[in-house]
Amino acid sequence: MLAALANPHRLRIIQALHGSGRTYVSQLAREIGISRPLLHLHLRKLEEAGLVTSQLELSSDGKALNYFQVAPFEFVLTPSGIADAARSLSPASKSSDP
Repeated sequence: MLAALANPHRLRIIQALHGSGRTYVSQLAREIGISRPLLHLHLRKLEEAGLVTSQLELSSDGKALNYFQVAPFEFVLTPSGIADAARSLSPASKSSDP
């Protein structure tokens, strides 16, 4: 979850969805000011982390619209939570500095 939230675009996506409720990809891309392919990449990461949900619907003119909304979540940041997250990181490269 921390990795998903560590990107400014993803924070802006959560902010936009929180403010507007649910919206479809094209509208969200225009609102945030990023391309749809880039938005899809970020939405996929947020959905994998359980932070947003999606639902495919047909519009009245037959177009498929993928609607996204923020999933209910609460994240409490504690020292033990940070320690757990740090254990999942790959080892840092060793510095050549003494």
